[in-house]
Amino acid sequence: RTASIAMSRANTARRALRGIIRTNASACAPVRATALACDALPALSSMVTAPAMGLRHGALNPSRGFASSASLIEPHGGKIVNLMLKDDAAKAKAIASCNRALELSDRNACDVELLAVGGFSPLTGFMNEDEYEYTVENMRLKGSNLLFGLPIVLDTSCEDTKVGDRVLLKYNGKDVGVLTVESKWKPNKPKEAKMCYGTSSIEHPGVAMISMERRKYYIGGKIEGLNMPPRPFPCPTPEEVRANLPAGKDVVAFQCRNPVHRAHYELFTRALHADNVGEGAVCLVHPTMGPTQDDDISGLVRYKTYVTLAEEVKNPAIRWAYLPYSMHMAGPREAIQHMIIRKNYGCTHFIIGRDMAGSKSSLDGEDFYGAYDAQDLAKANAAELGMQTVPSLNVVYTEEEGYVTADVAKEKGLNIKKLSGTKFRQMLRGGEDIPEWFAFKSVVKVLRENM
Repeated sequence: RTASIAMSRANTARRALRGIIRTNASACAPVRATALACDALPALSSMVTAPAMGLRHGALNPSRGFASSASLIEPHGGKIVNLMLKDDAAKAKAIASCNRALELSDRNACDVELLAVGGFSPLTGFMNEDEYEYTVENMRLKGSNLLFGLPIVLDTSCEDTKVGDRVLLKYNGKDVGVLTVESKWKPNKPKEAKMCYGTSSIEHPGVAMISMERRKYYIGGKIEGLNMPPRPFPCPTPEEVRANLPAGKDVVAFQCRNPVHRAHYELFTRALHADNVGEGAVCLVHPTMGPTQDDDISGLVRYKTYVTLAEEVKNPAIRWAYLPYSMHMAGPREAIQHMIIRKNYGCTHFIIGRDMAGSKSSLDGEDFYGAYDAQDLAKANAAELGMQTVPSLNVVYTEEEGYVTADVAKEKGLNIKKLSGTKFRQMLRGGEDIPEWFAFKSVVKVLRENM
């Protein structure tokens, strides 16, 4: 019966995503509540008018974006969007124009930051209703028809928020942005779930998030950035990351939401020698640092492991940066989202692992997606994105030769050693010795000191 349920669930998710795969192939945070407060503000200045609302996709005002360096991959849509207000007077004027405030959740704050610094280029704000519907149905942006994996929305429970409002966006007591409300609507969440996640079952963590964490309404509109959300670790912007990448060389992105262990390290260092990766390439290890899943290690603890490991290996072919992104566990469509974001950060290649951004049922632990669904959708759309995928090698540790690929181990009849993630966590909590072939001693030390 369990096998039958698992097969039915996987087939349902694949059917929901298959149309998107065909269509595009032919074209080639810890705080779970959202929108915690929405307090109306007294009018601070009757002399300040809301800024004019311009195009949100496609052509951008040159003063609102950066042209990419000729030696780096072009950002999605052609330019890196920069919505941060630089001048203190401009910030004060924007704040004074607000008539209400909204306290952001961890997830919301990640989205505001990525909009403001250009991680979500070419978006210049939260999607309006028509843009949201188009992206949900087509995995593309309305107007430009550019690929875009998942809708970027802001939720609220405020009944009296209306079009034209200027909303001061706050996070942990700090003013981080201003939203000009251009639309407000009650979304069809079952449809969003089915189209984006391949299922409407709340056993899926992403579906549970949009159905139970997000509030009643979505509001869309242009964003003006005031300050970066306060974080205990740095999250360099696309422009900052690009400035430190080698000119004219391939950049291979490695996405993760866990500490880097030996097998991960073998995987992304070997990726630099893949057939479709050029000589002198570098790997950008770019972990997502926003909310992931409830049982994942916190972003701060993971950050400490990354810093420690980077200092230990001192590998000049590896660059480290940290992404303020909230995981949706949306499988194939989230793989597209990750590729677009990494393209904006200057990456030419993207490592696609088995069941990337996949998720399991909260009831029986069965997978919602097939092992290669994300790889298939990424490969089908890579050419249109101007990127290349690097399949994640299945590396295993053997007693005789250390780390090799699984096919080599099988061909030579080598003895494979295994340690599950569950067993590793049990050993970690129990103070048992962790084998060095599985994890770096320095990483284990940090985890034990902070968990």
